[in-house]
Amino acid sequence: MPYVYILECADGTYYVGSTRDLDLRLAQHQLGQGAAYTRRTGRRPVTLRWHAEFERMDDAFLWEKQIQGWSHAKRTLLMEEGFEAVRGWSRRQRAAKRADGAASDIEGEATG
Repeated sequence: MPYVYILECADGTYYVGSTRDLDLRLAQHQLGQGAAYTRRTGRRPVTLRWHAEFERMDDAFLWEKQIQGWSHAKRTLLMEEGFEAVRGWSRRQRAAKRADGAASDIEGEATG
């Protein structure tokens, strides 16, 4: 079965990948035979932090690319609380930034 997975590297960064054989791929990462990212000095050992199984490899690959575009904070939320917690996360982040910006504008008008 295809998987998408997140590894935590020894330096605290995350690596997102997809594979048909999760156990083999983890062993490759640990041995320095995985992706160039995890082969770099200071990245190993790696720890499997999260994974999901898919019916088709192309679905796993699409999710890999989606998750790679996420921030460290959003990946952490996925690992700790799952897909449901991530739904709407970006919208909440944008709304919070707009609210902060509006508060700054109001403060600027009051002092200006």
